Amino acid sequence: MLVLFYLSISLFLCLCALIIFFILIKESKSMGLGASFGGDVDGSLFGTSTADVLKKITAWLSVIFFVACIIMSYWSGAISNSKPSIPTTIEATEN
Repeated sequence: MLVLFYLSISLFLCLCALIIFFILIKESKSMGLGASFGGDVDGSLFGTSTADVLKKITAWLSVIFFVACIIMSYWSGAISNSKPSIPTTIEATEN
């Protein structure tokens, strides 16, 4: 069960990196990294509607990110509640 949890955390981190990548290549006012993927050029990576495609991809990835955040928070809460607790006090026994 924990292996699956750690695998999902790894996939979640990959999703975070992917969102960062798509946000960085979107066209900005100063034409940052978006220019290299077709900001001004007719033959761009995603065709003539590069900005629209990048906006849609970013929107879908952000929805997946928020859903994954909610699922992971409930899942980690369930894992922490299922672990046996360590007693914090020592009871004295009478002999």
